[in-house]
Amino acid sequence: MSLLWSLPKAAPALLRHLAAYAELALQDLEQTRRDAGARLLAFAILGLCAFFVIFSCCLLVLALTWDSPHRVGAIAWMGGAFLIVAIIAGALGWRGLRAQAPFLDTVRREWQQDRVILERILSSGDE
Repeated sequence: MSLLWSLPKAAPALLRHLAAYAELALQDLEQTRRDAGARLLAFAILGLCAFFVIFSCCLLVLALTWDSPHRVGAIAWMGGAFLIVAIIAGALGWRGLRAQAPFLDTVRREWQQDRVILERILSSGDE
């Protein structure tokens, strides 16, 4: 019954905190969107440039070895090199995903702090 008496006292604070949580969530979502957009653009430019550099290097290797008995070996070595680079890039990308901050981390931290205060407010009415 004392919980019902303390509810009107806690309701305004709860509503303010819910509005603040929504605002924090929107800020986190906006920051995530900006970060993802910037990362996507940077990786797109990097990927495009890397593609043309690698393509040019492959053409150079093929041009230099075409009239020699080493052309098949050159192609095999380039394929192996691409495979190794792909494995390393995949491992680094996976590690980067694990190191990324959790989604809505700010909201979660604030809720943990406010939960203690809310429990204190609600328990003060029980005394």
